[in-house]
Amino acid sequence: MSERHTYRVIVRGTWDGLTEQARARLVAQAADHGLASMRFTEEGTLTYEPQPLKHFSMRFVVESDAADGEEMAGALAEDRAETALRELGYGFTALRSTVTDLDTMKINRKSAARR
Repeated sequence: MSERHTYRVIVRGTWDGLTEQARARLVAQAADHGLASMRFTEEGTLTYEPQPLKHFSMRFVVESDAADGEEMAGALAEDRAETALRELGYGFTALRSTVTDLDTMKINRKSAARR
């Protein structure tokens, strides 16, 4: 059995071709998708600013084979983002992702003298 790693992935994109109805819904729901909602989850959390309604980000937790690496985790998260946004009826473009492998992340701990 191959080793599994947990990745945190931020998928960023630009709204594109939003209908007036979709735009109105996003603006109306903006308070639910602000800074306070930024969490990494399997289904992803959507965050954006309503003014100007231009860019968005989605945060995902992805578990994947370590051998597949960060590139695969990013592709999986982008696929999840595309699916979720299409289901919501939101147009988008230019998805790109930033991936952090939590299993290889170095944690810098403060020494007792620096606390």
